[in-house]
Parts: sequence; structure tokens; C-alpha cells
Amino acid sequence: MNILGVYVSEFRKLAFALALAGLLPLASGAIAQGTSVAFGSFQHDSTLPIEVTSDQLSVAQETGKAIFSGNVLVGQGELKLSAGTVEVIYAEDTEEIARLMASGGVTMTNGNEAVEAQSADYDLKSATVTLTGDVILTQGPNAISGERLVIDLETGNGQIDGRVRTILQPGSK
Repeated sequence: MNILGVYVSEFRKLAFALALAGLLPLASGAIAQGTSVAFGSFQHDSTLPIEVTSDQLSVAQETGKAIFSGNVLVGQGELKLSAGTVEVIYAEDTEEIARLMASGGVTMTNGNEAVEAQSADYDLKSATVTLTGDVILTQGPNAISGERLVIDLETGNGQIDGRVRTILQPGSK
């Protein structure tokens, strides 16, 4: 058997073992530049009220922006986000919150899943969160990293891109 045949054989064994462990959807991240991943506990109701606490709040009436800074904690139901700074952007035609732009090191949790990144953009209308910069997602004992992660909070589906790396713990789900 040639060297390529050995690699294909070993990959099939790994895929079979991961399928038995219920982890095949995560395995694709180990071999792909971009991969779709299920984020079961990141399904979320984006219509729930948003609570923000911080050390400081600056409001600019002329731009319609509010900037929370210093130990910012944002909660919406079970979804929690912490960051150095969170900018609240209101829709131009209404006074409703359109998006939250977090920066300064972001951690987002929901259930037993957590994701860390340098920044995050939560678009409330589309119910999506886009995290960028050194993204690390942990799902129980497993971890996936990349440069950009987009999560659809209505479906719990996500896409991670940018030199995706996956670490799977044998025997975990």
C-alpha cells in the first residue's frame, strides 16, 4: 500500500471512531479551512430583554450610540457576554437596539459552551453573532479554534473559518 493509501485508511478509522463517539460533525474542523458546526446550546431567543452592567457609560445623542466600558457584562436570557467595551448601536428608523459591538477581549457563554475572541458583533435583527480574532470555542472537553466564527442564534448553527483547528477528547460527546 502506498503512503496515500495509509493516510486514507487512517482517516477512515478516525472518522469511524468519531462517528461512534457522536463527534463526526466536529471532526471536519480538523481537516478543513472552514467548517460548519452545531452549537446546540447557542440557540437563543433574541427578543428577550438585554441587561448591561459596566464601570462607565458614555452616550452620544448626535450619533445615537451608547458606549459601555470597563468590565462590561451583557446578559440576554441564558446568553452572557463579557468584554472591555460594548458599543450599542440603535436602528436609524426606530429607537430599538440594532447591534452590539464588543471589543477588548470577548467571552460569550450559553449552557456548557463558551467562546472567546478579540471582538464580537451581535446583530439583533438577524440574530447572528460574528466573533473575530483568535476565536476559541469550547464544547465540554472539546475545542475548536479559528479566526472568525458566525453563529445563527435562532438555529444554533455556525461557521468557523481561518485555519480551523479542532481538539477532540476521546470518549466525549
